Amino acid sequence: MIMLRYAVYRFFTMLLTLLVVSVLVFVIINLPPGDYLSNQIAELQASGQSAGVAKAEFLRAEYALDRPMWEQFLIWIGFWPGPHGFSGLLQGNYGWSFEFDRPVSEIVGDTLWLTVVVNLAAILFVYAVALPLGVLAAARSRTWIDYTSAFVGYLGLATPNFLLALILFYYGHQYFNLPIGGLMDPSFEGEPMSWAKLKSILIHLIVPTFVIGTSGASAMMQRLRANMLDELGKPYVETAIAKGMAPSRMLTKYPLRVAFNPFVADIGNLLPSMVSGSVLVSVVLGLQTIGPTLLTALKTQDQFLSAFILMFVALLTLIGTMISDILLVMLDPRIRYEGREA
Repeated sequence: MIMLRYAVYRFFTMLLTLLVVSVLVFVIINLPPGDYLSNQIAELQASGQSAGVAKAEFLRAEYALDRPMWEQFLIWIGFWPGPHGFSGLLQGNYGWSFEFDRPVSEIVGDTLWLTVVVNLAAILFVYAVALPLGVLAAARSRTWIDYTSAFVGYLGLATPNFLLALILFYYGHQYFNLPIGGLMDPSFEGEPMSWAKLKSILIHLIVPTFVIGTSGASAMMQRLRANMLDELGKPYVETAIAKGMAPSRMLTKYPLRVAFNPFVADIGNLLPSMVSGSVLVSVVLGLQTIGPTLLTALKTQDQFLSAFILMFVALLTLIGTMISDILLVMLDPRIRYEGREA
């Protein structure tokens, strides 16, 4: 019951935080002078295309861009009636992309789930690599295992993702016949999910998962190693060993559990960092994720498209943070939260 109460509390806190983030996103996007339609109108007026100016002015009124900023925000969220009544994010209307001349929902519809798939695969890779290597490096401190893992970790941190992507882009195809670019074979695009399509996606995920997850795995491995070494040097570890407890059991029962706290807490930061860090990788590898779309939207001041993508990244961050908070409470009984008995 206490855990359920805490989960409900964190859920409503997440909603409140998301509302504050939406205000910041909308204000920051509108800080630069002008917008997509204003820039287009200026170009059309300079070239004397009156028909294009009329269409741009119509779009400005159609999407309430001629109203005060506070009213634009409330209409965009869905708290205030616009030209078509209540039709904002809360009602499932993500707006219109002026750059692509299509609804935002159509542009991001196919890329959202692919983005989630790519980044979840990268996160699984990060934990699958960092956990055993970090623990092994700490348990075999100052041995060749520790030095080798440290070298690999520093190499992963120092190598830019886009450079690693280019290297694997070439050698992966030449020596291992891995597919180049995209997240599936072009013949499966727009087709319903099948075993053949799933197999194509899994094969195409090998290179981007390794590229995107390498730096995260390296950083987390070093952090876990440092936490483990700190715990292994404490008196209770020496006492447990002196009483005859097996080293492997002692390692997993106490130090690993305590050192695992920051490991779990990183879930909240890992999701958005993967999305933001995969932008250049997506461009290099030709991945159909939201990274290249966000880059284009920000460059052209396509406010509805860029605002929705940023809100999506913020939602990932908040969901990851909520999950990590709940897991931390379950993992470490020393953590107290509001409403729990001391």
